[in-house]
Amino acid sequence: MSVNAVAVPGSRETGDRSRRAAFTIAFLGVLLVVAIVVSLTTGPTAVGMKDLIAYLGGNAQGMAAQDRVILESVRVPRTLLGLLAGAGLAVSGAMMQGLFRNPLADPGIVGVTSGAAFAAVVAIVLGGSALAPVAAVLGPWFLPSFAFVGGLVNTLLLYAIATEKGETSTTMLILAGIAIAALTGAATGLLIFIADDRALRDITFWSLGSLGGATYAKILSVLPFIAVVLVLVPFLARGLDALILGDAAAFHMGVPVQRLKRIAILAVAAACGATVAAAGSIGFVGIVVPHLLRLAMGPSHRFLLPGSALGGAALLILADSVARTIAAPAELPIGIVTALIGTPVFLFLLLKRNGSSGLRGL
Repeated sequence: MSVNAVAVPGSRETGDRSRRAAFTIAFLGVLLVVAIVVSLTTGPTAVGMKDLIAYLGGNAQGMAAQDRVILESVRVPRTLLGLLAGAGLAVSGAMMQGLFRNPLADPGIVGVTSGAAFAAVVAIVLGGSALAPVAAVLGPWFLPSFAFVGGLVNTLLLYAIATEKGETSTTMLILAGIAIAALTGAATGLLIFIADDRALRDITFWSLGSLGGATYAKILSVLPFIAVVLVLVPFLARGLDALILGDAAAFHMGVPVQRLKRIAILAVAAACGATVAAAGSIGFVGIVVPHLLRLAMGPSHRFLLPGSALGGAALLILADSVARTIAAPAELPIGIVTALIGTPVFLFLLLKRNGSSGLRGL
C-alpha cells in the first residue's frame, strides 16, 4: 500500500488551513522568482533588468560581452546550485523532523551533515592517491557519491542507536547525533592535518559553505541526488503525517513504517551528501525553514514539504546574493550568512514556544 494512501484522523486539510497553506506556497513561489532575479542582476558588476529579460528571451545580441559572460558562466550556475541545495536541505530538514517526531531533528544537528563532510574530506584528501582509481571510474560523481555514503552511514548508525523495540527516543537521537558528529569531526580534523596545500584549499571552500565554485558540471553531478528527493515528496507526505501518532498507530493505519523510514533516510542522505559535496556545510536552512512554515501553514507534510523546497531555495539564493555583495569585491562564505540569519530566528522560535512543551507543539 502506498504511504500516500492514508489520512490522519482528525486532520484538517480543507477550510482555512488549506487556503492559508496554498497562499503561503504561492507566496513562496513568487519569493523564489524574486530571489532568482535578484541573484542574476546583483553583484560587484550589476546586470540591468532589460539585459536580463533579453538574455532569458534568447535575444542577447545587444548585451555587453562582459555581462553575457558573467550571466552564463557565473550567476546562472550558482543560482541553479543555490536552488537545488536550498530545496534539498530544507526538504531534508522537514523529513527528518517528521520521521523522528522532533522539531530539532535537523540533518546538521543529528550528524548527517558531519558524516557527509567527513566522507567529502576523505575524497578530497585521498582522491589523488589511494582513491585515484575510484575517482577515475566515477569522474564527476566521485565527491557527491562519497558524501552521500558518508551521510547515509551516519544516518543509519544514528537510527540504530536511537531506536529500540520500534520506538525512537528523541533524547537519544540528539545525544547520539552530537556524539557521532564529534567523532566524525575529530576524524575530519585528522585528515585535514595530513592534507596537502591543494586539498586544504578545497576543504576550506566547503567548511564554511559557498556557491562560488558552481559549474554546470557540478550541477549535473548533484542534480540526480536532489531530484530523486523532490520526486519522492508527494509519496511520503501522508505517511509522515501518520507517524505523528506514533509508529504503532501509523502501522495499524496501513503505513509501511519501516519502508517509509528507510526511503526517508536514503533521501535525506542523498540530498545532504550531494549538497555538502557541491556547496560545503551550510547550516540552519534545514531547521529554520520548516519551523517557520509550520507556524505559517500547519504541520501537514502535504503542504510542508513542497513549501520547504520553495522556501529553502529562496533563502539560500538570497543568502548567496548577500554573501557576494555585502563585502564586494570580496565574498563572504554563505554559511556565515545563513548562520547570522538562522540563529536569531531559531532562538526566537525557542523563546516564543517557551521550552520543550512548545517545541512539541510545532
